Amino acid sequence: MRLVSTGEGPLLGPTVAGDEPVLLAGMLPGVSVVVGPDRYEAGRQAMERLGPGPEVFVLDDGFSHLRLFRDIDLLAFPSDDPFAGGRLLPGGRLREPLSAVRRADAVILTGETELTGAEIASALRGFGFDGPGFSAPSRVGRPRLAAGGLLPDGARVLLVAAIARPQRFFEAARQFDLDIADTLTFADHHDYPSSSLTGIEEAYQESHADAVLTTTKDEVKLLGRLDIPLASLPVTAEPQEELWLWLDRRLDQQIAAIR
Repeated sequence: MRLVSTGEGPLLGPTVAGDEPVLLAGMLPGVSVVVGPDRYEAGRQAMERLGPGPEVFVLDDGFSHLRLFRDIDLLAFPSDDPFAGGRLLPGGRLREPLSAVRRADAVILTGETELTGAEIASALRGFGFDGPGFSAPSRVGRPRLAAGGLLPDGARVLLVAAIARPQRFFEAARQFDLDIADTLTFADHHDYPSSSLTGIEEAYQESHADAVLTTTKDEVKLLGRLDIPLASLPVTAEPQEELWLWLDRRLDQQIAAIR
């Protein structure tokens, strides 16, 4: 197990802990973050090493981790293509058939769409799902410089992304008054070796950009490694209030049952 945070910011860098855990460690004060190949063993060690011990464990990608018992399963669907064409990997993007949704306690529709979480839940009834559905639309914040402050309106930027769907990031950046000089994409979870950093710096110089604008996930891997201005585009989810009320009730029930 690697202890990424005890609730007071990252203790490890992204090359050791991974980009998303380090990002979460910086975004969630008061929340401990641990990583490990064995989820059960990581949880057991967390109980021993963290004081006071946690009452709730939140697993990323825990739905398919069938070996580990979970009390509550939340299943998220991206709004731009919720059912991924209904096809499994490698022909599609589904990790499991849609019939697996019957294991979920609730479904959450993420991103921007005219659909609602309730409508997604209704569409899944035919696959055996009988729980509630909630919406968690995304909010894109103003681009922020890593050195502090907002990226000025009209700034010329080079967009850099190493995420599964970079087009989402590019479209979000175009919502702002920015002069987009060019775009660079890398594979999801790219580690940015020195050759990639050189490529970014060369593209930056050739584009005559004022800054490199990237995702918050990529920012944690590029911070301090480029001798050029770096900025990020913060994107946060804003779940509907009903989700928090439902989750509070379920957590209270689970905690009461073990006390």
